[in-house]
Amino acid sequence: MSTEQDEVLIREAEKIALAVGRMFPGLCEVVLHDLREPGRAVRAVENNLSGRAVGDPATELGLARVQDPDYPGVVQNYPNTFPDGRPAKSTSIGIKNGDGAYVAALCLNLDVSVLAGVAQSLALLAQTDPQERPVAETLRARTVEEIRGVVADYAAARGRVPAALATDQRKEVVRLLRGQGYLQVKHSVQAMADALGVSRATVYNYLR
Repeated sequence: MSTEQDEVLIREAEKIALAVGRMFPGLCEVVLHDLREPGRAVRAVENNLSGRAVGDPATELGLARVQDPDYPGVVQNYPNTFPDGRPAKSTSIGIKNGDGAYVAALCLNLDVSVLAGVAQSLALLAQTDPQERPVAETLRARTVEEIRGVVADYAAARGRVPAALATDQRKEVVRLLRGQGYLQVKHSVQAMADALGVSRATVYNYLR
């Protein structure tokens, strides 16, 4: 492939470097390396976080691509460090010409030190305090169908069907339903009575 065609590839990659860098200002540095000249490989730097400048030499990864055309085309999300010690997450994308030779590399360096602080703040915000609560609370509306389900589960746990529960067990499940807030459901008493095979008056007696 001609030098002119290689140059076209690198100019197109320069557009990508510009766009990506400006999409993540303050967070992601984008560096375009011209691997045809490793000694002054840096062709463009957008959103500069590392202090490098146009004309600086290629990194070790860039040199590895120059020496080995079979080197992986994409090295994704590897840990890195900026010169001032800030941690970074990096991705390097090699660009080959039509002859299969690496002519450029586009490198993304994300400053994760900023994100680590945000992540910690979000974790603290989502944290709840362990505590004893006299009443279990739910944030969704109860339904008549759930009443039947609670009764059926209670009976099944005791190897019975709801209609076969003993009187003290029926009292217990009715009080359990009350404690879980099911009395606020419209027609809840009738639903309890139907599920247990007793009258509404019997359910009211259990609730006393």
